[in-house]
Amino acid sequence: MEALSLPAALELVAGAGAGLSPERRAALGTSLPLLQRDYRFERVWFWGCIQGVRGAYYIAEGLGPDRAAPRSRLYSLNCVDWSLLTPATKEMLALAEQVKGRFQGDPSFEYSLAEINAEAAASLIQSGKEPVMKEEARLIATIEQIDRDVGIVPRGAFLKTPLGSVHENRHFEGLSLVEAKKLSSYFHFTHPVNLKNKTLLEKADLDPSTDFLDSLEHDIPRGSWSIQLEKGGTVVVLRSLLWLGLTFYHVPMTKQFGYVYFGTGEKNLDLPFML
Repeated sequence: MEALSLPAALELVAGAGAGLSPERRAALGTSLPLLQRDYRFERVWFWGCIQGVRGAYYIAEGLGPDRAAPRSRLYSLNCVDWSLLTPATKEMLALAEQVKGRFQGDPSFEYSLAEINAEAAASLIQSGKEPVMKEEARLIATIEQIDRDVGIVPRGAFLKTPLGSVHENRHFEGLSLVEAKKLSSYFHFTHPVNLKNKTLLEKADLDPSTDFLDSLEHDIPRGSWSIQLEKGGTVVVLRSLLWLGLTFYHVPMTKQFGYVYFGTGEKNLDLPFML
């Protein structure tokens, strides 16, 4: 969610029971603008918090002119001092999926790959690397996976130019209340997968400038999203059942929208059996 509107945005998603203490809010209100200035980001989003056993990771994302370009991610243990994370690699993503259990809250904590994946550990030993995975690498992979799976935006909030770059739609004035209650009105804000598989007949009704992302209506398993009206029906809230703790909000007929994650960083693998 947008750093500048963080206090108001947190109030809109507070129905899930998660949030930040007044001290943490005050610290973010001071440190995030400085973060934007120091790293020369166009925008800074507060991504959320991953709660560990001994501490928590507070995550921020920095965006450039192209909103679809890879984002710079940073984490903090106290909402004041920020450390830049390296981009996620395929190896990180593959190993992180096999690590089970809670985060510890210590970036230097090491997971033994010999206990997780003997083949991966053997290949690392052969290449001269230690068969361990630091929690910082798991943190990088988890943030990337959550963004890919459940990072969403309303339809029409972003436009794709003929050159391929993605920018905010200045004419976006929000979804109507009727449209805001439909899953088809929200898109995954990541590289499309299902869109490439659509037939030419299905693509004929799509606007290439706004319908360039995958819609939530085809998410698997079906039923992995919960849509609710809150604040007397003035706010539409979507909650992910796949990544428990991810909450998206949108105020119909306004430009106010965003998502935040407050959770343990563990995927709900039991979801197909719960639906």
